Amino acid sequence: MVRESFEPGKSVSMVTRKRGVNPNQLFHWRKLYQDGSLSAVSAGEEVVPASELSDAPKQIRELLRLLGKNGMDASSSIIEASSYRRAQMEPTVVGVDIAKRVFQLHWIVADTGEVLDRQLRRDNFLEHFANRERCLIGMEACGGSQHWARRLVELGHEVKLMPGKLVKAFVTGNKNDVADARAIWAAAKHPGVRAVPVKTEAQQAVLALHRIRQQLVIFRRSPSNCLRGLLGEYGEVMGVGRAAMNRAMPEVLLRLDSRLPRVLVDSLREQWQRLVDIDGQIAVIEQRLRGWLRENPACRAIAEIPGVGFLTATAAVASMGDPKAFRSGREFAAWLGLVPAQFGTGGKVRLLGISKRGDRYPRTLMIHGARSVMKYAKDPGSWAVQLSMRRPLNVVVVAMANKIARTIWALLAHGRAYSASYPPQAEAA
Repeated sequence: MVRESFEPGKSVSMVTRKRGVNPNQLFHWRKLYQDGSLSAVSAGEEVVPASELSDAPKQIRELLRLLGKNGMDASSSIIEASSYRRAQMEPTVVGVDIAKRVFQLHWIVADTGEVLDRQLRRDNFLEHFANRERCLIGMEACGGSQHWARRLVELGHEVKLMPGKLVKAFVTGNKNDVADARAIWAAAKHPGVRAVPVKTEAQQAVLALHRIRQQLVIFRRSPSNCLRGLLGEYGEVMGVGRAAMNRAMPEVLLRLDSRLPRVLVDSLREQWQRLVDIDGQIAVIEQRLRGWLRENPACRAIAEIPGVGFLTATAAVASMGDPKAFRSGREFAAWLGLVPAQFGTGGKVRLLGISKRGDRYPRTLMIHGARSVMKYAKDPGSWAVQLSMRRPLNVVVVAMANKIARTIWALLAHGRAYSASYPPQAEAA
């Protein structure tokens, strides 16, 4: 059995599933085999089938019932043994500090309590985890983490991606790779550190299209402002917005052609042409996003919500990953940073502005969508109208964005279609 686990294409997890034994037992035998002392295994180290481990709690409860009050001393020993076996069944927590070429690992051996810090090259990273039993691997949600998370999940491990801001609180002492790996290990064990969803390649591809579009919009803004400033020096002022600029530019260039030197007019025309080219690139990206929306049922479902266009729909579906990873719509809204931040001490809690945690991009899209509903919708809803009578407009807009986020989660988590006439809970009751 030990030799079989070393064969090419085999791993400890595969052999233990095939033989029905405890993985920790096989790892212990492998270590003895490598040390040349496998013959010294005592008779007490017998093979423990996995089925017996799963039935152990039930057997212990039945034994305690038979022992009764007179067997309390024996029951404490049994409970201690049961806790030890449960600890053996829990996955080993491994903290991984990833980089381009060198990865730093930190974990504690469950059997001996030995603390291990190991550095791996990029080429040996997956090979190391392919030969290990199931682990809970903690990593910072940074560049490349989604790729490694997907690969590790394929190997049968559980991955917890965490925001770097939360991991930093666990760093003690100096800042180096070893300290970072230990902080990641501690954060992965902490129940209060929420995990970042592991996205599929398709979801990450959609977010990449959004990032490219964002970059093109930034590239378009600078030459547009430059053109307006240069033309203003010659008395040519255009209306607000790109649409007004697009209408006015041909006539402006025609008027300046007879007044200004040819070299300047040609340069202005080239600058204008670059703007037109960027507009075309943005249109192509938006066309591809619309195509993905038409092919994705989840995007089509939430696109029916007022204030949710193709940008918000595709970004929301790609960002949230699995909707059922969130317990409620409020938790999803809090993950987007659309709930008030709290500051409390001495039993007194004061609500501040929104927390703005999480990804800024989907939060911005939802707020813009809510603003368009308040501005252009014929009937934004009695709830929004009543709220706008007693609260400032921006507060109402953010509250509506929160409501949009909760509606998105409800549709995706429960697989429902949007209905504008769906009754509120108070009316339905």
